[in-house]
Amino acid sequence: MARVIEKFFITSMLMWAVPIAILYAFNNNLFPGSGDMSPYSVTLLSGFLAVVSVNIVIAFYIYLAMKEPSEKHEPDPKFVSEAEASVKHLVVPSQTQEPSSSTHNKEE
Repeated sequence: MARVIEKFFITSMLMWAVPIAILYAFNNNLFPGSGDMSPYSVTLLSGFLAVVSVNIVIAFYIYLAMKEPSEKHEPDPKFVSEAEASVKHLVVPSQTQEPSSSTHNKEE
């Protein structure tokens, strides 16, 4: 369980850090050629790359989740027996009840 929380925490931090780093790099001309672009183009490209980076992080998290070993969960036997007993008390046998509509139809 701790590994799952650790993976979730890391990917959550990446979902915040990577887009902010991309926006910061574009706004401060850290990428080569970004200084020659118009402000409109810089905003458009940096926003698009930030959104794509979030989707890549989400895909990475899904990949990590799919790689998790799927151990079959076994329910508590005491809970299962109590649940089965409570269901048996709620079930009414259908053979003891006579349908009333069949007796009314045979009056002829």
